[in-house]
Amino acid sequence: MKKVEAIIRPEKFQDLREKLAAIGFDGLTVTEVAGTGKQKGKVGVYRSTEFKVTLLSKLKIELVVSDERVDDIIKHIVDACKTDQIGDGKIFISSIEQVIRIRTGESGIKAIY
Repeated sequence: MKKVEAIIRPEKFQDLREKLAAIGFDGLTVTEVAGTGKQKGKVGVYRSTEFKVTLLSKLKIELVVSDERVDDIIKHIVDACKTDQIGDGKIFISSIEQVIRIRTGESGIKAIY
């Protein structure tokens, strides 16, 4: 099993959600986050005064998937979220040792799907 974490532009979430639903993948966690990378923030204006916003709003999407589905999920994330602009985000993949569904006690792949 793998954990797929994607940091994406908030405006791309609906496209991603629709692509994942189309392939039958519904289980995910979404967190509002803020950060900076190569984008380095942006300049904002409030009442004619410029100020620098160094942290940009992003969404962090977390999914736990079987090893067989990782490449397909990554492809769908890239297809839905890529704009070819700095700030599109990143995808992180890590191994998961065990998953347990609290309600039923099921473990492993059964607990994911």
